[in-house]
Amino acid sequence: MSDVRRIERSQVPFQRDPREEAAAAVDLSTVLAGVELPNPILPASGCFASGAEMQRFYDVTELGALVVKSITLEPREGLPTPRMAETPSGMLNAIGLQNPGVDAWLEHDLPWLQGKGARIIASIAGSSVDEFRTVARRLRRHAGIVAIEVNLSCPNVEHRGLVFACSAPDSAEVISAVRRESDVPVLAKLTSDVTDVTEIARAVVEAGADGLTLINTVLGMTVDPETGRPGLHNTYGGLSGPAIRPIALRNVHQVREALPEVPILGCGGIRHVTEVVQFLRAGASAVSVGTATFVDPFVGPRLIDELRHWLADRGYARVTDLIDTIEPWT
Repeated sequence: MSDVRRIERSQVPFQRDPREEAAAAVDLSTVLAGVELPNPILPASGCFASGAEMQRFYDVTELGALVVKSITLEPREGLPTPRMAETPSGMLNAIGLQNPGVDAWLEHDLPWLQGKGARIIASIAGSSVDEFRTVARRLRRHAGIVAIEVNLSCPNVEHRGLVFACSAPDSAEVISAVRRESDVPVLAKLTSDVTDVTEIARAVVEAGADGLTLINTVLGMTVDPETGRPGLHNTYGGLSGPAIRPIALRNVHQVREALPEVPILGCGGIRHVTEVVQFLRAGASAVSVGTATFVDPFVGPRLIDELRHWLADRGYARVTDLIDTIEPWT
């Protein structure tokens, strides 16, 4: 045993991993509607609550920003169960915008987010233009809120239950009201359940939207073959997950082609890094990940890491070099 010599850690040559070094050097920062983000990976509204529930898995401030569950003027209990149903490559939901209301959110959820130093994108919803306006007013001058995402895909009770996002004039009226009250950039969240999404996009941009979120869920339905009952108590619900990804991607590209200067937050069925890349190439400046969170709660930080390596392996120094890089067939 006298021949055994102790070797100090400092004497052991450190083997550097060139691939890891290259990945660490990649710049993932991006800008969405004037808001600087450290990376382009965000949660989708409704799939992340306000972040506290996910903090047990990882530091949620690792994400580019936190898009919180839609906030309404008054508390909402949501729709009766069943309000979620699994479908091939996705799921249907008809939650009914369950939330504690803007005042309770400001009192309980916002302080937690502020304490973490989170960049907050507050999703808001309402049943009338005045409700949207009032919620936007309540959110003014609160630290940490960097943008407002206006969920236009909710019923307009003033006009026989129509959805705001299906009408260009109605969408524009909501955005105009929110824009006048907001002291941060405003994103309009649109649906694909329209004849021409570019028409709605133009209307909301002209009304003051600083950017767009594309897309919200697509209206769908499922039926129990034995009982004949719809899978959802509400009969119809929003389809999300990989099944809608091609639709969402098409919407992002169509709007980018029509409105090349308008920032886009891409959303719809993203699970893997190659799908993040697809949305960036189609014209999105950042992406929101929703349904995948229910399958893999670590999907956000995983995508950040995988995106960094994907870019490094292909010689990209910045993620912004990917934005709007569709190569058409000649």
